[in-house]
Amino acid sequence: MRLVVQRVNSAKVVVAETGKVVGEIGKGLFVLLGVKDGDSEKDAKALAEKLAKLRVIADDAGKMNLSVKDVAVSVLVVSQFTLYADTSKGNRPSFIKAAKPGHAEKLYENFVDKLKEKGVKVETGSFGEYMEIDAKLDGPVTIIIESGD
Repeated sequence: MRLVVQRVNSAKVVVAETGKVVGEIGKGLFVLLGVKDGDSEKDAKALAEKLAKLRVIADDAGKMNLSVKDVAVSVLVVSQFTLYADTSKGNRPSFIKAAKPGHAEKLYENFVDKLKEKGVKVETGSFGEYMEIDAKLDGPVTIIIESGD
């Protein structure tokens, strides 16, 4: 599994077809989550634990010393299979390494559940939908985390 974690002042996800806001946070972390073929619930659990403890929130001195568990901020998680795009052969991306939708959705939901179990306030996108994302980056701070790292 792969996470792209961005520290934000706010983020919102709208389903493009309906215009409905499905997830919205103020200060916190915006997370794009990619699932590859072969990933498991063990990967989801490990990444949820890592994200809950990741110290990328600024303290009073402006240093990245705090986690989402340390302060009252939220996480917005959006599934994104394109994180496993392969462009090594030509210019058109291949997504053969991405997990099939049924498996990916199960692990996406498992990841979200594990974060919630850790006491993290979580909002989500809408799995499999075309979404419009509005994120106001803070820093910017962007961290990429892979399961197995």
